[in-house]
Amino acid sequence: MAGELTVMICMAAAALLISLTGGAGVAAASAKELRRGFSATHDTSYSHFQPVLTDPTGAFAFGFLRVNSTTLDLAVLHLPSAFPLWRAMPDRPAPWSAAASLSFNGNLVLTDAATNQVLWSTAAAAGDRAVLLNTSNLQIRSSSSPVAVWQSFDHPSDTIVQGQNLTSSAALHSIDQRFAMRLGSNYFALYVEPPPLSSGSVAAAMYSRHTALEAKAQIVAGGGPIYVRVEADGYLGMYQKEGAPADVMSFDTFNHGVRALRRMTLEPDGNLRAYYWDGSRWVLDYTTITDSCELPTTCGAYSVCVQPSGRCACLANATDGPGCAAPSVGSGLCGTTGGEVGGLYSEVRRHGVEPANKELLGFEHAPSAGDCEALCARNCSCWGAVYSNGTGYCYLMDYPAQLMVAADKRKVGYFKVRSMEEAAARGGRAGGVKAALLAVGVAVVAAAAAFGAYRVWDRRRRAAAETRQQLGADGDGLSPGPYKNLGSFSSVELSSSFNSSRR
Repeated sequence: MAGELTVMICMAAAALLISLTGGAGVAAASAKELRRGFSATHDTSYSHFQPVLTDPTGAFAFGFLRVNSTTLDLAVLHLPSAFPLWRAMPDRPAPWSAAASLSFNGNLVLTDAATNQVLWSTAAAAGDRAVLLNTSNLQIRSSSSPVAVWQSFDHPSDTIVQGQNLTSSAALHSIDQRFAMRLGSNYFALYVEPPPLSSGSVAAAMYSRHTALEAKAQIVAGGGPIYVRVEADGYLGMYQKEGAPADVMSFDTFNHGVRALRRMTLEPDGNLRAYYWDGSRWVLDYTTITDSCELPTTCGAYSVCVQPSGRCACLANATDGPGCAAPSVGSGLCGTTGGEVGGLYSEVRRHGVEPANKELLGFEHAPSAGDCEALCARNCSCWGAVYSNGTGYCYLMDYPAQLMVAADKRKVGYFKVRSMEEAAARGGRAGGVKAALLAVGVAVVAAAAAFGAYRVWDRRRRAAAETRQQLGADGDGLSPGPYKNLGSFSSVELSSSFNSSRR
């Protein structure tokens, strides 16, 4: 029975592979290993996925993946679902139409054939062959070493699968690179990544943390780093020593006897979720954050989330969120103002708000809301402070205000917010300058046209006068007809006059 099920799964995977590739290049996908000297050219005739290498069961394949219909990536695909369990995610993605090639000469290298530039590489020590295991792990192996020279399990993208260790030397990143999952000394946490142009002035914002309960094993300081792993029994285990989990974060199917391929993915909304494959679809098995106001994508930066409705409003005014303002620009707050607010940033004070992640923030005791504000006002790295009149705690934020929720009026917030009015004013001034330049340009063209028309009229008048004089001298008394057809002449004259005026 098990053998029949395996055959059925392989047949289904093969059928899906044909549908993904349009029936082309299936023979190429039958390769079970890549040897030195291997090279494959990206073929844009594939609709979604161009396979290069498959695992022994035919459930997984490695090859060229089309992302968002426009860009090219390398991926390990779970064929029955067409879900990418691993992606290379080059720093400079190439368009799907690019002439790219994948080669193996000890390393896997993706190259832009048009420019001969390397888009992505494993950058590993020399190996003899590349293989894809039945766990979806892509490996480079060497005959001189019993362990893999390089493996995709050590370099995850947004997903880990069961049996894959996520260590403190790696991280999960959402596909858009906005969020990350990283391990600490005894915990794992989710972060909002700093904006690309923040120039180090914005810290990563921790919005969720799970600390090991240490019920079955203690985490020993200096005893080595921790790692987490999705287990087949339906839980995420946190380990420092193999076989003795320091923490067990159970999924919905924990101890239910469900045996299936499992994965955990950091998704584009910032949530970390676990799934298992039931043979036809991915079934949701665990959700890390269940309160929408605790997700950074619900309302965005400079916004307030109202519980339990999840309605959003801007900190600075009553405008509905998200999109109240961009989280940061350029070099941030310091610039030439010595850390004081100015330029694109203004001070906003708001009662009745607090951070949803306040337990994860640093805080100080302050005598008053004014003292709390002063701790942040002239600090280049401080983007906001919230004071609790009940406890005297002053919570400080080293990233643009986000994950704010409505609270009682005893909570007082002070925030450095990108000024929408200033941005609008700058846009208005820029628009005014453009309008003025356009008006000047129109005036110049009109003046040139009028001058050209005058010259045409003056030449015509003089020519007519000369003609009359000549006719008068001949004595026939006839008045002249039109000087000439000015339809084409006028355009030449106007063009000439306009060019001369520009000179």
